[in-house]
Amino acid sequence: MAPARDFQCGKAAIDHGADAIYIGAPKFGARKAAANSVDDIRRLADYAHAFGARVFVALNTLLFDHEISAAVDLAWQLYEADTDALIVQDVGLLECDLPPIELHASTQMNNRTAAKVEFLEKVGFQQVVLARELSLDDISAIAQQTTTRLEFFVHGALCVGFSGQCYMSHCSGGRSANRGECAQPCRLTYDLLAADGKVLAKSKHLLSLKDNNQTANLRDLVAAGVSSFKIEGRLKDEAYVSNITLWYRRLLDEIIASEPTLCRSSSGGVEANFEPNPAKSFNRGFTDYFVRGRQSEIWQPFTSKSLGEPVGQVVKSRAGEFDFSGNAKISNGDGLCYLTKGGAFAGMKAEVVDGQTITTSAKVQPPVGAKLFRNFDIEFERQLRSGATRRRVELTMRLTTDADRLVLTLADADGIETSATTIATETANNPAANAENLRRNIGKLGGTIYICDKIAIDAAAAARFLPAARINELRREAVDRHTESRKLHFAPPKIAFEPNDFPYPTEGQLTAYENVLNNRARAFYERHGATLGEWGIERQNDHRGREIMLTKHCILHQMGLCLRRTNNRPAQPLKLVGDRRVYELRFDCAKCEMRVILK
Repeated sequence: MAPARDFQCGKAAIDHGADAIYIGAPKFGARKAAANSVDDIRRLADYAHAFGARVFVALNTLLFDHEISAAVDLAWQLYEADTDALIVQDVGLLECDLPPIELHASTQMNNRTAAKVEFLEKVGFQQVVLARELSLDDISAIAQQTTTRLEFFVHGALCVGFSGQCYMSHCSGGRSANRGECAQPCRLTYDLLAADGKVLAKSKHLLSLKDNNQTANLRDLVAAGVSSFKIEGRLKDEAYVSNITLWYRRLLDEIIASEPTLCRSSSGGVEANFEPNPAKSFNRGFTDYFVRGRQSEIWQPFTSKSLGEPVGQVVKSRAGEFDFSGNAKISNGDGLCYLTKGGAFAGMKAEVVDGQTITTSAKVQPPVGAKLFRNFDIEFERQLRSGATRRRVELTMRLTTDADRLVLTLADADGIETSATTIATETANNPAANAENLRRNIGKLGGTIYICDKIAIDAAAAARFLPAARINELRREAVDRHTESRKLHFAPPKIAFEPNDFPYPTEGQLTAYENVLNNRARAFYERHGATLGEWGIERQNDHRGREIMLTKHCILHQMGLCLRRTNNRPAQPLKLVGDRRVYELRFDCAKCEMRVILK
């Protein structure tokens, strides 16, 4: 499942092997900067359905009362545009007259326990996007207690806070992540101070994480119960989407080929002119996060920018020029970067490359011994943007006769079969030569989404002469009919939402962290046996002293100062200072979680 910033990114995702894409609507998507028109979404669904791929629309922001009606209207427009599913966060929508469309529970709903996922399944969600922080054991336990489809992030940027439980952007600047406007204060630099004034870290990206990469864990994620493998990146460009989508397409195909119980959810093989490599796309270094338990080095304290791929080491250095050691082929125009001795990020453009010597336009002088990274590979980008990659559905083609007509029948591996006919009464002088002419013209599928693996022409058909123009016309008609049949075959099912009163698993009054902003959401919880204690954070005015982030990322653990493993404990409480704000850090060692409090 790949991200789509816009129509072109979505098309690139499909072309490079995505079984599904997720995209933002004109409003109410958790990436406000990645909105799209309903017409573009309709065009994308039309293109995707020919491959049996699906289009999911993110309608996953929290809503105020005055926005509910517009959100429901938009849901109906998306349904009429052949959208396959809506990804939602606000349960207030479930109290409305929704179209009969599949519903997916956004990761913003804080989906990290079996009880929560079971509840979402029982109230009508067909797919649940799990929290990124879960381990294989956590996922397996959820899968064993539920039957809904489970989706898990396998690549891309990581939110440091539990999704839906981070209010740092809203409380520090009025831009709510739960309303699609996150300003990403977690990517800024901070100082870390102990209670006695000791400076534990100075001007570091203490809340910024490396990027998610589950390449090594895909097979185990399949075994744990994941069936939708989500690539993050609705703000990423077409090159990123193409590269990362093809990378995971190939990995999943290998797993599917080795497991008879598994199958793809879409069809069409990808013919690419490049070898995918995730290190060549935007990344801050990689981590598999908590899938195999707590790991060291999940953060990237030195930069929030892309490091890219390691390509060597600086061996000689002078202003504007340096020599490096390494086997990578650097080209004129490549983007390079390194970390200074003080740990600061420095970037430059390789203007002239002469063997192992690089001249730059910026008069930088990287220190000898510094690791050299390439965060823009100009040759790789040219390959990605060449448009040479094609996705094709395999067909078998059969030419037969029916009275005075030739019948061209197309069939594919999805069991879809269509035919087109044309009148052909003239006898061929040379049936063998005529058969080859028919085969050559019938097989001209270059401008279509198809590739033919077999053309069968029976003897009666080979004896009928047809001019090349008529053969081409017959082929085009058959192909058009087949494509329309495929789109109808893969049209989204109609799934009516049926309200019920399955009990909500949380006891007591709901806190602000259940994210209730409207009266429809309040009514939903009351129908399921819960009562509202306080409105969500976005409906409150004073956030001082409030917990504004819950995270599995522990700064002390990353610094080797875990409170359970060292006697060299810094004086508590710790303060995070930056962005003109002061935050207090509290550590719940029993749950191995860190809480950020706005002071």
